[in-house]
Amino acid sequence: MNLKVKNISDIDGVVKAPPSKSYSHRAVILASLACGTSKLYDMLYSEDTLASIRVCEALGAEITKHDDYLEVKGTSGKLHNSKKDPIDLANSGTTLRLMTSVAGLSDNEVILTGDESLKTRPMDLLINSIRHLGVDAESINDNGKAPILIKPGYFGGHTNISGSVSSQYISSILISSPLSEHGVTLFVLPEFKSRPYVDMTLDIMKKFGVKVFKGFYLKHESCDKEHQSCRIDEFKVRKQHYTPCDYTVEGDYSSASYLLAAIAINGGHAKVLNLFKNSKQGDKVILEILEKMGAEITVHDDYVEITSDGNLKGIDINLSNAPDLLITVAVLAAMAEGTTNITGVKHARVKETDRIDTTCKQLRKLDCKLEEFEDGMSITGGVNGGIVDSCGDHRLAMAFSLIGLKHDIEIINGEVFDVSFPNFIEAMAEIGLELELI
Repeated sequence: MNLKVKNISDIDGVVKAPPSKSYSHRAVILASLACGTSKLYDMLYSEDTLASIRVCEALGAEITKHDDYLEVKGTSGKLHNSKKDPIDLANSGTTLRLMTSVAGLSDNEVILTGDESLKTRPMDLLINSIRHLGVDAESINDNGKAPILIKPGYFGGHTNISGSVSSQYISSILISSPLSEHGVTLFVLPEFKSRPYVDMTLDIMKKFGVKVFKGFYLKHESCDKEHQSCRIDEFKVRKQHYTPCDYTVEGDYSSASYLLAAIAINGGHAKVLNLFKNSKQGDKVILEILEKMGAEITVHDDYVEITSDGNLKGIDINLSNAPDLLITVAVLAAMAEGTTNITGVKHARVKETDRIDTTCKQLRKLDCKLEEFEDGMSITGGVNGGIVDSCGDHRLAMAFSLIGLKHDIEIINGEVFDVSFPNFIEAMAEIGLELELI
């Protein structure tokens, strides 16, 4: 189905940000590993998070959806795969990465697979890292990608992993570490991208009763062309248990970026609720970005106010810690005056799509002037209407719909927003932008 702008009224109002997808994934996984029953409030039920729920159920958790919370009876870390067939994770790369290490805790074999897009995601770095911990994992097609076969056994010990590809590899090892036989010491090698996502993981692990000891040291060798020292991050996780708890999922700054960007582009005023001032989400940087581009931002304890006259200016921004904002910022840049330089997002090339390449190709269809680089892009404001393709990427579908505030735009395969923001159309309508699927 194609996504189009149906009508635009006054762009303003009060809207609640959807629950965080990242925290929802982690909450259901940790609750499933805990010793007892947890209640998870304000969970996001999207295609991606439903994949995490399904795999946790397959590995022994008892999960019941109530009207206002998700009840999870944990396994005490004693997992058992009840499915003989591979477990289908659809398009959820987060579920695949987080659960590959966790599946090593099962007392029988687990095969994790998904759709064709998921089968393109590189997994070899994680597979190689957890093998040092006694986890017998392998790519069935011997290409470093799903389907992944994980056999029983998680001894623990020492391992390392590059931090330059995906923070989810790091989170995967950390989440599973407390339930290994001897605990884990993990070294994250430079360059450590998307660090805030790991901070989120540590934050919710603490809520479920697990302590992680953090440290770092400098390797005094020539680590780059400028002969600077390298920072090696160290995480020590002793053997321990997850304890159940009642947990409320906070709002998602990634999804809220579309609501905030709509106000910034069109002009107007709005309050976006359920966005916490002290959130550890890296994508909270969208507030700083919008302010630099010309919007007025006021941050309260649990909501954000934005006011804009619709006149945005180009900026220079490094998104290494917030790659999921890439497409939103690219669209903002295309609607702004001047040139915006986006850097630090080479790891965005291994998301649902190669997001640098895909974003540039779709913007060029709208006559946008830009240059593509290995780790980002340079965009000069000025864009026309037209037809673009989401390429199956939920973030592209949502971000490009914002162009419809000033130009006619149609997004092929626009329904994919269900992956992370199921009520996207309804939420946008609350601030005056009516979208339709045709």
